[in-house]
Amino acid sequence: MVPALAACEGPLSTLSPQGPAAADIASLWWAMLAGAALITCLVLALVWRAFVRAPGKAPTEVLGEAFWIKGMGLGFSFTVLFAVVGAGIWTGERHLPRPGTEAMRVEATARQWAWRFRQPGPDGTMVETEGRLHIPAGQPVDVVIRSQDVIHSFWVPQLAGKMDALPGRDTLLRIEAFRPGLYQGRSAEFSGTGYAGMVFEVLAYDPASPPDFTSTDGRGAE
Repeated sequence: MVPALAACEGPLSTLSPQGPAAADIASLWWAMLAGAALITCLVLALVWRAFVRAPGKAPTEVLGEAFWIKGMGLGFSFTVLFAVVGAGIWTGERHLPRPGTEAMRVEATARQWAWRFRQPGPDGTMVETEGRLHIPAGQPVDVVIRSQDVIHSFWVPQLAGKMDALPGRDTLLRIEAFRPGLYQGRSAEFSGTGYAGMVFEVLAYDPASPPDFTSTDGRGAE
């Protein structure tokens, strides 16, 4: 039941990715689940073998101590762990913003308890919006994340991973949407009594027909 619930689709589901970074994160999640399942099966096999062994006979005598302790207990487990950790590092490095790469830059400023965004408008001038970030679909966008007070965290589960908003420091997160749509965002860091209402949206629009950035009613590409 729990795995079935975890796989449910929804606006905040990390297993329903709508961008390249989120897709890699979802694949990593499945790889970690598979690795954990393999190690769990090994442990359960050892427990089962301990209960069904002949009286006075050690479980390692069945296939040999080297096989169970060195081959399975150490070799197999460390192989799985190294593979999962390596995949996690590779996934994180792959989506870091690189100097010299072409990407639109926008700004996200957090405060208790709201988000303010600055992004280029249709004519290239910077437009400020509250609670909704506008990005072109199919293009990488670097989000400069800031905080005016305490620590917050910028998170759009269907587009990318989390990134903290730290007072006095800029952090950078690259996001991208495969197609036009409206994606839900949250602050992933508890920041006080108004935290539950600290939500925002990311509107990915068709670059050929950008919406009215100053309106929160016209959803354009939604």
